[in-house]
Amino acid sequence: MASVMEDPTLERHFKGHKDAVTCSDFNSNHKQLASGSADKTLMIWNLNPKARAFRFVGHKDVITGIQFSPAGDLVVSASRDKTVRLWTPSIKGESMVFKAHTATVRSVNFSHDGQRLVTASDDKSVKVWSVHRQRFVYSLNQHTNWVRCARFSPDGRLIASCGDDRTVRLWDTSTKQCINCFTDYGGSATFVDFNTSGTCIASSGADNTLKIWDIRTNKLLQHYQVHSAGINCFSFHPSGNYLISGSSDSTVKILDLLEGRLIYTLHGHKGPVLTVAFSRGGDLFASGGCDAQVLMWKTNFDAFDYREVLSRHSQRVTPNPPPHLTDIYPRGPHLHSSQSGAIEISPMVADTQTTDPAVIEVGQALYTATTAVNGHANGLPAQQVASTSLNPNEDCHGSGQGSTSGSQSGRIGGRREVEEEGEQEMTSPLEVRSGLPMNFSSTLQCIVQQLDVLTQTVSVLEERLTLTEDKLKECLFNQSQILLQVRGEEKDRRRESGEEEREGESGSPVASA
Repeated sequence: MASVMEDPTLERHFKGHKDAVTCSDFNSNHKQLASGSADKTLMIWNLNPKARAFRFVGHKDVITGIQFSPAGDLVVSASRDKTVRLWTPSIKGESMVFKAHTATVRSVNFSHDGQRLVTASDDKSVKVWSVHRQRFVYSLNQHTNWVRCARFSPDGRLIASCGDDRTVRLWDTSTKQCINCFTDYGGSATFVDFNTSGTCIASSGADNTLKIWDIRTNKLLQHYQVHSAGINCFSFHPSGNYLISGSSDSTVKILDLLEGRLIYTLHGHKGPVLTVAFSRGGDLFASGGCDAQVLMWKTNFDAFDYREVLSRHSQRVTPNPPPHLTDIYPRGPHLHSSQSGAIEISPMVADTQTTDPAVIEVGQALYTATTAVNGHANGLPAQQVASTSLNPNEDCHGSGQGSTSGSQSGRIGGRREVEEEGEQEMTSPLEVRSGLPMNFSSTLQCIVQQLDVLTQTVSVLEERLTLTEDKLKECLFNQSQILLQVRGEEKDRRRESGEEEREGESGSPVASA
């Protein structure tokens, strides 16, 4: 396979974010790439160079995680604003907000059937959500520090999570119990994911290492130390034979898992690489980082359609299925270090011939009451104000040509941006179409949010009551044992004193004689 393998090449680069790119994912339709950023926006890029890109506005803080649904009709995002948003990737920019976490949400992931979400947060919890019911379901609470990442297994029966407590935990979704814990880390565990067959998990750490474990035998299969700084993200190739990793050392590295070696080092980014992701077909992969760029690379690692293989993996029902050919790795947990034989690739990103796509602003920020007021003040109805920001002919590079006085208050450089937090109080398009008063809808939303928080609180209280009950039972048992021991000692003392009295009585006549 190595003889016909071609070196990865930089296919395109996407510029549109104003701050670090923190997460990325490809759509299963092979036509779109999504990215989230520290600029609080979500971008959906069309892989067709002539198509427009879409910027979704709604989060109030850094976006930390993003993923397309398996069907490709939804996008979910996590943020430092403690919320998760479920977006419909259309020009309407509709989104539904999920709230239950009490701190930054670090990651979000769809189950293979698209019915559930799992999130990881700085509140030390892993939470599972129902997509259909659009609500919080249950929480997993054994981590003792921030949880960095959580992922479903391909069959949806397991969840893997990792965090700053230097552990990687494996959870059973049916019993909601932690069934395994890997602790062999010298620093925070930054990222975790299952391979495509679900028989192994890989995890990366702030100690520059990447480890692959067989969850059937709980054995460490491979241990890589090829980066010179912490690993922030990685992604399995759909075949399971390759893995890409992004690091704070500004490089992307490609590992051959069958041969157990580093094969490529890519130097396209200027600054830490925060996200990497393979496409569903494996012919493309994306990387993003602190240079605010998204780079898309092309490769031909395996010219094979793995969708059929993945569908077979998802249909497995036995708890211990036989190993697949792609599950075979070197058996020894030996350390794989950076080798001089690896190919270094340093593309000239600035020379890429693709032009920046036109960006269309969508999202709930376009439906704010502030926008409507500004529009009426300039003599424009609210709908016309929204439509001016979606004009595909407006200049996306800041020329400002053709701008009118009525749209200058809401546009900077030809793009509509809502910068201040005070303008982020918005009305969902779903609520607008429902015909309910805004105050009534917001009240109902607050009630639902409070109910979700109460549900979470009740689940935590139940766990604490169970622990308290177990401790009380243990204390009562110990007290009963102590009482039985004391009574036994008292009986022994009485027997001893009775025997001494008898001996004294029997000895007194002899003494008198």
